[in-house]
Amino acid sequence: MPKLLYISTMRLPTEKAHGLQIVQNCEAFADAGCDVTLWVARRWNTREMRAVADPFSYYGARANFKLRRIPCIDLFPLFPADGAGARLAFYMLQLSYALVSFLLLLFTHAEIYYSRDEFVLSLALRLKSRRSLAYEVHQFPLSARGAAMQRHVVANVGSIIAITPRLKADLIQMRRADPARVIVAHDGIRRARFDQLLDQASARQQIGWRQEAFIVGYVGRLHTLGMDKGVGTLVDALAAIDGACLALVGGPAEMAEALRKRWLALGMPSERFLYAGQVAPDEVPRYLSAFDVCAMPHPPSAQFSQYTSPLKLFEYMAAGRAIVASDLPSWSDVVRDDDTALLLLPDDVAAWSAAIDRLRYDSDLRARLGENARKQALEHYTWDGRAARILAHIQSAAPDY
Repeated sequence: MPKLLYISTMRLPTEKAHGLQIVQNCEAFADAGCDVTLWVARRWNTREMRAVADPFSYYGARANFKLRRIPCIDLFPLFPADGAGARLAFYMLQLSYALVSFLLLLFTHAEIYYSRDEFVLSLALRLKSRRSLAYEVHQFPLSARGAAMQRHVVANVGSIIAITPRLKADLIQMRRADPARVIVAHDGIRRARFDQLLDQASARQQIGWRQEAFIVGYVGRLHTLGMDKGVGTLVDALAAIDGACLALVGGPAEMAEALRKRWLALGMPSERFLYAGQVAPDEVPRYLSAFDVCAMPHPPSAQFSQYTSPLKLFEYMAAGRAIVASDLPSWSDVVRDDDTALLLLPDDVAAWSAAIDRLRYDSDLRARLGENARKQALEHYTWDGRAARILAHIQSAAPDY
């Protein structure tokens, strides 16, 4: 049984999507036959996350891998999130975690060292066989320092996992990665979470939403890396649809409140703004089952257009809901217009209104889109399938250094 060590600087648990992605990928690697250990930073957590007694249950994952918390210096509670001190806290966290990990790696053996963190991998290159290092890439840093570190890592690790085709292409063209060592692996879903879905009526009864409502929903963080995810466009689009409800599942609460005020300013009734707040990941399928339409209104920024593989897209698909999404290259190989989703120009409020209104009155279209999307997700975008492809790639792509 090969040992796989996944090294991450994340808080665990975390309200952010990468926590779900990492935990469920570790579970899938273990299911694929690896002896998996996940290293995370021993960090100060939010009040809500400190209340979580069992991170495995929170993420709906089995405890089939080991978890170790690595000491580090976490100054984030001392500084405002958008202040200059936050940058100092970030670098102190990264440096202290990497140095402690470096010392621990001196006494740790694994066949595979897996990480999304360039700094950790750059230090691991000094200790471990390059063939054993796997780099999962979620960003394409443009700063000189970030680009240089990423170029160093992709030139030296044994295997590279990019989450979108454009990210793979840019790693090859602009970071000079060896094409034979790069694979595309989109995000996905844990199939067991979506095998026994509630029907819409039962889901709404449990949540407390009206049975007759037409509900357009959005799940997840309302921003990432400081970038808005376009939910304001959705608010504006729904203002033109009589009787439509907007459901938000996620946060942060202050952004949801700003959207609620925008909703009210457009003359929309407060009772049709449904805010569930942050819920445990394992509760998300129930909310998805309660929606009529799932929305993904990302703006056309470089990060979203080229380098994002949203977990919400695959969960929307697995839930069998009709999807309206921005027509962006990042997921053009995952969903097709009028087959598994309705794809729309980002920020085109009139187009979003028309598409959602069309779905409201065409239940056959909603059912067809949902069924096609669910079939696609369950056949091609499970974590188990992803883990098997990544492990096969690591075995075959890593060169003999």
